[in-house]
Amino acid sequence: MRQQHDTSTHPAPRAAFTAADAYTLRTALDALGGVRDLDTLDVACGHGATAAFLADGGARRTVGVDSCPDRVRRARERHGRATAGAAGTTSVEYVVADAAAMPQLGPFDLATAVYLFSHAPDRDSLHAMFRGIRANLRPGGRLLSLVRNPGAYPHVDWSPYGMRILDRVPEGDAPLLRAQFLTEPPVHFEYREWAHADFAEAAVDAGFSTVGWQPSRTPPADAHRDEAYWTAYRAWPVSTLMTCTA
Repeated sequence: MRQQHDTSTHPAPRAAFTAADAYTLRTALDALGGVRDLDTLDVACGHGATAAFLADGGARRTVGVDSCPDRVRRARERHGRATAGAAGTTSVEYVVADAAAMPQLGPFDLATAVYLFSHAPDRDSLHAMFRGIRANLRPGGRLLSLVRNPGAYPHVDWSPYGMRILDRVPEGDAPLLRAQFLTEPPVHFEYREWAHADFAEAAVDAGFSTVGWQPSRTPPADAHRDEAYWTAYRAWPVSTLMTCTA
């Protein structure tokens, strides 16, 4: 099962929902004062773009975790080398591990997770993911996670923004959605349609003291995507930013 899109820069413009995700996360981190001199963890790091972004922002230490050895190998090749960030030369460490069985890698001041929780196959795994992240955070540490919004299919067409939901199968603890990224050729993937209340319940059960939500933010309009385009996207975006405090 493919777990998430790669948010790295490509020669072609990134999908609109991916651009909105990156802008949402960046502005949230800016509002918190950035990551300079923080110990940071990126769970479900994929090919390493978010982890590299944290390291380049001046994080004191950055660790990326992913369950797929091939994704970790690619991340090490692309972003594992030393980079000149805001706090000097730094590098990203990468670890192969299942987010539902997280090893003790911290403590960290900040954790990020892009679409991780939508891939929990059942409720026990969902709660285990939150517990593993909480156990790696210092008291007062924060989790910022982009989570998929439920309820779109079949009412909303996300194809103008780079993805399409093909089917919804009621089964298990949360419905299974079959979808595709509208690349060339399209890339098929699956995820679970958890409710935001399920995420909040798991976070509180894991010991997070606060749980909050921030709407998706969109980049400034330009010649390719005008304000009307982004206004339509904000009416029913792919994701919401979940914020938790340890």
